[in-house]
Amino acid sequence: MSTTTDAGSPETFEEHRATLTGVAYRMLGRFADAEDVVQEAWLRWSAADRSDVRDVRGYLVRVTTRLALDRLRQAQARREAYVGPWLPEPVATDLARDVAGRVPDTAERAVLADSVSLALLVVLESLSPLERAVFVLREAFGFPYHDIARALDRSEAAVRQLAGRARRHVEERRPRFDVDPARQRALTERFLAAAGGGSLEDLLELLAPDVRLVGDSGGKAKGPLRVIQGADKVARFLVAVAAVPLDEPELRLAEVNGALAALLLSAGRPSSVVGLDITDGRITTVYLMRNPDKLAAAVAGPRRLS
Repeated sequence: MSTTTDAGSPETFEEHRATLTGVAYRMLGRFADAEDVVQEAWLRWSAADRSDVRDVRGYLVRVTTRLALDRLRQAQARREAYVGPWLPEPVATDLARDVAGRVPDTAERAVLADSVSLALLVVLESLSPLERAVFVLREAFGFPYHDIARALDRSEAAVRQLAGRARRHVEERRPRFDVDPARQRALTERFLAAAGGGSLEDLLELLAPDVRLVGDSGGKAKGPLRVIQGADKVARFLVAVAAVPLDEPELRLAEVNGALAALLLSAGRPSSVVGLDITDGRITTVYLMRNPDKLAAAVAGPRRLS
């Protein structure tokens, strides 16, 4: 409970907005949906009888989690009809400082970057809604099992079972990748130069033999409707895409989902976001996000998701 502001004031809610947004985004994979959920949580908070609330953060996380669960169940049905592969909505981040303005150490930054990475969010899509909620609350935010049980209206024993199952599933499928910022920047810049210059040879030096390219266009922009696998196929596709002319093209590098990514704009509007998974100095996954409905949060100002 805040000691400096009234419990029902907007200031009190704002103290927890980054946490609530982080919970909702990790559960839903769409920043726009996360914002909607947090706004609904505010409406419920402002209208609720808060006289018995002793743990404001826990109360708000509980409300947000339940709202996100409802929306996630609805979204999963819609995603079955999605055109082509579905990727999370990329979000501009800034992990150099936390919500309190403190500079996290290298280990803390790596953990936070991993918790919002595109690679992890893709794996979380394969969990059940309850497993995903438990994993996010436990692994990303460190909530005790009894608090998670209360939030989900489940027994603590059931939550522990869900947590163990979700953790094993994620560990089996989550790729291991380099998080050193300097190394990542150098390889990303080489990748962009090779693709932009049409150099198959240079691209093949950077791509792992079993590299995958996952494109998300939603049928609303040109993009592959299936995952492309293999260095030669991926390299040839990238060269072909880079050769397509754009109106007033602009290329930016920015932190997206905790890692360096390329933002390509055409006539001032976002055209593509390209993210990379890098392991042992080679690119193992290329994420090519082109659905115009999912690019706004990547080119906006950094968002707090912790």
